[in-house]
Amino acid sequence: MAKKCDICGRSATRGASRSHSKIRTLKRQNINLQAKNIDGLKLRVCTSCLRTRAKKEREAAAKIVENREKALKVKAAAPKKPVAKKASSKVKRQAKAKAKK
Repeated sequence: MAKKCDICGRSATRGASRSHSKIRTLKRQNINLQAKNIDGLKLRVCTSCLRTRAKKEREAAAKIVENREKALKVKAAAPKKPVAKKASSKVKRQAKAKAKK
């Protein structure tokens, strides 16, 4: 199986090790592949793709939370219906006194 990312297609690169005398020794630099289950499929994915995917999921979750907060603010800012206050006992006594006179 090729060492290649199933999402972005990145694969190994060639590099050179240099000794003190500047002798070039070619080497293969593999990418960091991880086997992950994504949407029910087992894929070999490079870590940069995993980080990008996690970032997009975080951004989507933050957007959902932001929309909920906006909805709550709009709901809280809506004008409330006036509530009739109940008469206190003092007011009731004064009304009875006026009625008797």
